[in-house]
Amino acid sequence: MGQGKSQFTEEELQDYQDLTYFTKKEVLYAHQKFKSLAPEKVGHNKNAKLPMTKILQYPELSVNPFGERICKIFSSSQDGDCTFEDFLDMMSVFSQSAPKSVKAEHAFRIFDFDGDDMLGVSDLKQVISKLTGENKLSDSELNWLIQNILEEADLDDDGALSFAEFEHIIDRSSDFLSTFRIRL
Repeated sequence: MGQGKSQFTEEELQDYQDLTYFTKKEVLYAHQKFKSLAPEKVGHNKNAKLPMTKILQYPELSVNPFGERICKIFSSSQDGDCTFEDFLDMMSVFSQSAPKSVKAEHAFRIFDFDGDDMLGVSDLKQVISKLTGENKLSDSELNWLIQNILEEADLDDDGALSFAEFEHIIDRSSDFLSTFRIRL
């Protein structure tokens, strides 16, 4: 009896493997993790959609200051609620196997709070606020930090960071790959 039957056909597993940075075994493991967030809801319904509150119970998301933003970026409905495919896409991008360019693209989207394809002053303020949490900076410290970020990274002096400028920063960051990661 001990063998459980997969909810996925071999073709579905192959598709997931082709569309992610995971093996079939990792896809099945990701589904176990997804199902464990709401076994009563996922059960035998592989198309179940979990509310963001359930997704945020995933250990590494629960402690991530950008957890809600991450859920919203990967949610196909953009409200933070996730299907298994949304969850799998998220885990794939945050996996060790995902290339730096894919991680950089998603990091940029997570930090682009206003969705204007630029990291402006308001986006940077929100990023810093999320990172500092309860250890709020004074307005002068915050403005000084943002000014320094822009002086260092805003190569075209337009007062915001484009994706290319952001990617330039990422390329110079030796620990980006290890920090932009969620373990299955």
